[in-house]
Amino acid sequence: MQENLVIVESPAKAKTIEKFLGKDYMVKSSFGHIRDLAKKGLGINLDNEFEPIYEIPEDKRKVVDELSRLAREAKTVWLASDEDREGEAIAWHLAKVLGLPIDQTKRIVFHEITQRAILGAIENPRTIDLNLVNAQQARRVLDRLVGFELSPVLWKKVRPALSAGRVQSVAVRLIVERERDIIAFTPQAMFRVVAQFYAVGDASKTLFKASLSQPFATRDEAEQFLRSCIGEQFTVSKAEEKPVQRYAAPPFTTSTLQQEAGRRLGMSVSQTMSVAQRLYEQGLITYMRTDSVNLSDMAIAQCKNEITRLFGAKYSYPHNFKTKSKGAQEAHEAIRPSYIERHEIEGTAAEKRLYDLIWKRTVASQMVPAELDRTQIVIDMSRRSEQFIATGEVVRFDGFMRLYSETVDEDQQSEGEGGILPKMVVGDSVCATTITASERYSVAPPRYNEAALVKRLEELGIGRPSTYAPTITTIINRGYVVKQNRDGQKRETLHLTLSGEKIAEKIVSESYGKEKSRLAPTDIGMIVNDYLESQFSSIMDYHFTANVEKEFDRVADGEITWTSMINDFYTPFHKLVDAAIGTQSDRSMQSARVLGVDPKTGLTVKARIGRYGPMVELESTDGSKGHFASLKKGQLIESITLEEALELFALPRNLGDKDGEDIMVGVGKFGPYVRHGKTFASLAKSDDPYTITRERAIALLEESIAKQRAASEPIRTFTEDAAMVVKSGQYGPYIAYNGKNYRLPKGTKVDSLTYTDCQRIIAKSKK
Repeated sequence: MQENLVIVESPAKAKTIEKFLGKDYMVKSSFGHIRDLAKKGLGINLDNEFEPIYEIPEDKRKVVDELSRLAREAKTVWLASDEDREGEAIAWHLAKVLGLPIDQTKRIVFHEITQRAILGAIENPRTIDLNLVNAQQARRVLDRLVGFELSPVLWKKVRPALSAGRVQSVAVRLIVERERDIIAFTPQAMFRVVAQFYAVGDASKTLFKASLSQPFATRDEAEQFLRSCIGEQFTVSKAEEKPVQRYAAPPFTTSTLQQEAGRRLGMSVSQTMSVAQRLYEQGLITYMRTDSVNLSDMAIAQCKNEITRLFGAKYSYPHNFKTKSKGAQEAHEAIRPSYIERHEIEGTAAEKRLYDLIWKRTVASQMVPAELDRTQIVIDMSRRSEQFIATGEVVRFDGFMRLYSETVDEDQQSEGEGGILPKMVVGDSVCATTITASERYSVAPPRYNEAALVKRLEELGIGRPSTYAPTITTIINRGYVVKQNRDGQKRETLHLTLSGEKIAEKIVSESYGKEKSRLAPTDIGMIVNDYLESQFSSIMDYHFTANVEKEFDRVADGEITWTSMINDFYTPFHKLVDAAIGTQSDRSMQSARVLGVDPKTGLTVKARIGRYGPMVELESTDGSKGHFASLKKGQLIESITLEEALELFALPRNLGDKDGEDIMVGVGKFGPYVRHGKTFASLAKSDDPYTITRERAIALLEESIAKQRAASEPIRTFTEDAAMVVKSGQYGPYIAYNGKNYRLPKGTKVDSLTYTDCQRIIAKSKK
């Protein structure tokens, strides 16, 4: 009989823990949840206080059977799933399914997989915390109720096969609102004035830049200002230098790790969590789902030793951070390396990069503030009220910045401070060498990237550390949101420069609007959002969604029962569902948007959702079939212009005759293509169907013909039977025999394939 059975969620975690426990302990994995709400029907008994109806999925039967046998044979069973609500629920499900007494079964938790933590947990077991279990049950049941009741409403009122979720729908709303802000935005041009000065009496004439305190709205105003600067006297009215301190950022929480990994490493939220999970399971970092910025006394002491060893004692500043978020569990720690003295790890490139980021952030949080001198010089004009302002910043002691500084979102980056400014006092005269008025445009609010969306959800109190990654993945998979790059556009700007008494003009080309991995709504995402807002405004309300999270916290704290919390939500929600089903759908949200009239044909141009997605249409007036075209990637029904729509009707394009057949370029169900007679070829991602040349189209067609010929030629024949051949197909080699095709089993080597092997494969395929 086995003395001890320890059950964890993942095989990787089991493997790591086994190293720390002796031969008396067997460690097994449940491979995540072993049961969930029944897939058939609602999976909740509404007549019995929302009782969940759980089932063991088919793919978990074998795991459950093995764990049941081992649990019966063991003297003691230890449930060692993760320390959050999800982990507590897994432990509870295991106890229920394996027939373990809830009030006696040993439950152990640890926030790092180290020998010290594991043995400490074994020495201090507890029982399953039913409050945490109920908080997880409440979330699961509530989300099932919302999805199960909202989705059919969308099928009836908007479009079949749609779905909705409580947190996901609110996340889509944020992205839709931002898109509409961008659509409504009109760039405003202004002229920003920057001068190059040097101090009168400075023999070296060291130049420094200063900006005018306010821009000008028009060219005339800017030019008039520059002319007024001819012969102007410039005097320093303020010269202030003051020391400032810049403090290190706290150690990572789940949210801040997702944000910083996105900004600095270019990782998606789901990728960050996947890599962090692997690091945790290998015992390299503490638990990666936390909203606490605390560090243990031991970790702080280890940081102090390491900082002193690497940089000297003057860089060490041992202290702890206060967690701001209400409901955060202070007993938990921030995400940190399990062993501070370990600077580098073995592993994949992503694992190494993320570990390095976590290590630097943790250690830097225990380093002294950086000391800087911030200088501001204000320059007055003798004949005008405007002022020029110069700012400079000099690092006197780098402190934590020697190791790490937090990055900022692209949209929050400014032109920043300059470097060292010359020493000046009030009353000093300065001379301007050049004064330039540069045309600048106001910038639309940026689309969210994943990091910015997580930050906004956290600010609003929507979701929790474990929900951000699946929320973003879900709204992208449902087709409500796309993550995409956008090429920058070019525009010309005017620069006017005063030098001496002359003003020179210069036209400068600048790029704007370039985006990388930004989230934008699709047309169907906007339509679903509008419908839900019109019929379920309370569910889509940010404050309401945040309050639901607080209610989950109250359940976890044992303040309220989970069934009463669900009942308070479900009763009014179900009434909204009934009302929505009985309300005539506002088809205007799905109706075509009239863009204008085609000047060539006089026909009305409309944009709408078609069978295969968003499209534009030249509406026929005589009953004949209209002319249709799909929207390009990144175009929306709500924002497409008449000019952009008319460009779409350029397809199909005729690139001219070849051998008596036209070469046509178009967009079909499977994307853009080129066709010549009966030969088709798909365009590459880098090809644009609107601009592809005849030469490029012919090259693609010839490539397609070559592939077809190669596919028709046998790559293996057999003397035993000429009809038996092996060919190379689109999905790999296959057997062709007597007009039928047979797939080769995975791993089959074509070179060593015999006639008998082929007969055997055919015989099995027929069966």
